[in-house]
Amino acid sequence: MAPIRTLCETTLSVCLCVCLCVCVPLCVSLVKKAQQRMYFLRQLKKFNLPKTMMPSLSPSSHPPSPPGTLLAQPRTRADCSYYVPYPRNYTFIVDEAHACRQGAASPFLVLVVPVAPANKEARDVIRQTWGNRSVVRGRLVQTVFLLGLPTGADAQQLRGKLRVESQQHRDLIQSDFQDHYRNLTIKTMMMLQWLESHCAGASYAMKVDSDVFLNVQNLVRLLLDPGTPRHKYMTGLVWWHSPVLRDPSNRFHVPRQIVADAEYPPYPLGMGYVLSLDLPGALLRASAHVRPLYIEDVYLGMCMKHLGIAPTNPPDGSMFVVDPPVPLGPCRLATVIAVTTTSVSQMVSYWLKSQESHTDC
Repeated sequence: MAPIRTLCETTLSVCLCVCLCVCVPLCVSLVKKAQQRMYFLRQLKKFNLPKTMMPSLSPSSHPPSPPGTLLAQPRTRADCSYYVPYPRNYTFIVDEAHACRQGAASPFLVLVVPVAPANKEARDVIRQTWGNRSVVRGRLVQTVFLLGLPTGADAQQLRGKLRVESQQHRDLIQSDFQDHYRNLTIKTMMMLQWLESHCAGASYAMKVDSDVFLNVQNLVRLLLDPGTPRHKYMTGLVWWHSPVLRDPSNRFHVPRQIVADAEYPPYPLGMGYVLSLDLPGALLRASAHVRPLYIEDVYLGMCMKHLGIAPTNPPDGSMFVVDPPVPLGPCRLATVIAVTTTSVSQMVSYWLKSQESHTDC
């Protein structure tokens, strides 16, 4: 009986070992997946995204993508909040191609204002202030507004209002991506795509946030200066040696899995930057080799680095102003190109002050 008992005990031990080897990793895997699912659900709720955007938590059955391929969906927990793909299959559902052709002439400068679909107030104020000039210093200037699809309960109603607004002003450029803060990189890529497709005859473009007051006179003066490059040129408030923030509590935190370097490449702050019109196509091509990041101005700098081109500081660093501690007066406004504002009324105030005589400055 002893050999049989020994055999039974040995068999039982083997079974227990096999069970532990199989079941414990399986349980750990299931727990990890549940934790990942809860994390993703919190992220989707945090950014008001639909549950249909939940990434797969199982290994993909598809072969791995070659280097430079833009994946259609985040693959890991760390990627969920930071990796925003630009799949290159968005289209323009409102496309004012004529905006870069005024009769037989192309504009010298195209001003592109990315704006939320619902923010008609900002568009109207810009139309009435710094965006209302079509000729500046003898050069044609065109202002357009870039937006994606509205979301939310009133999305359908807002789409109807946008159609009316487009017919009235003929200055809206709309693509079929969801207009959301986390899609700003996609929005920027669509801006570049539109410029590359329609504005080859223009000399420069500028991306301008909708809360920025723009002194178009000073901008055109800069671009007409003989010392301003005509090609491979990008300027604005350039941030050099900007550290990659690792603190998870920071809004712009990016983990090492996404960006390994301690510093970002130089990039112009997203509030407003100027680029020569040979860059949109080059940046679009570079984007196929640079992993997307939701921080759109940083991502632009990464694409510039891939091209081997550095942004250029403006002749005077005070030309681009972010969050001034006190409102700017007429003399200071006479020297800036772009400054952020805190309200629509301040935008109007800056515009009125910029129209005053500055002989006392």
